[in-house]
Amino acid sequence: MILVCCTMTVAAQDIRVTFKGAQPTISDLITAYLAPTYGEDGEEEESMNGIRYAWECHCKGQPQREGVTFTVDQKNGFACYQYREVEEGSEFIARIEMCYWNEADQKHKLFAYNYMCYEDGRYSPGQYDGLTFCRYDNATKTMRYTSDPGVDAAISSCAPSVMCSFSLPRTGKDIIMTHWLPNDQKTTQTLKWNGHGFK
Repeated sequence: MILVCCTMTVAAQDIRVTFKGAQPTISDLITAYLAPTYGEDGEEEESMNGIRYAWECHCKGQPQREGVTFTVDQKNGFACYQYREVEEGSEFIARIEMCYWNEADQKHKLFAYNYMCYEDGRYSPGQYDGLTFCRYDNATKTMRYTSDPGVDAAISSCAPSVMCSFSLPRTGKDIIMTHWLPNDQKTTQTLKWNGHGFK
């Protein structure tokens, strides 16, 4: 979650979204979001290289590298990248979900990028894990990093010993937040979409 906060702080610039037709699709938003970015030293940011390469393969109709799947559901505005590796009987999964919501004002879309890592079925966050939001503006055809007070409040409500992960909706509009408890138990909480954010 620290990465998400830092990213939003340093990435205040607009992200240009190009598309054909009246509105961008999930693919258009992903292409814009995954465009290479550069740090203050002029070096390209490498944190998304794996998914960028997988997205290029998907767009060109080329096979993915071993262990990688990339699912795009244009109709429901949802996409999922997953990398799975099994080594010495232990399973590692890196999963990235992306989706968007049309806001009630019909002038904006809220795009979400959700990174999760699992080891043997249990959430095991790495340095890039977290949920990031961008708000797309129909008038300017750009999106910009933003936060959501409802999601922030839900995260703040977690006890320090509890890890939280998120599941974005492929159908429906709500986010499921999972609380991973120290005793290998877990509970879930539904973050309800209200037309411009979550509660």
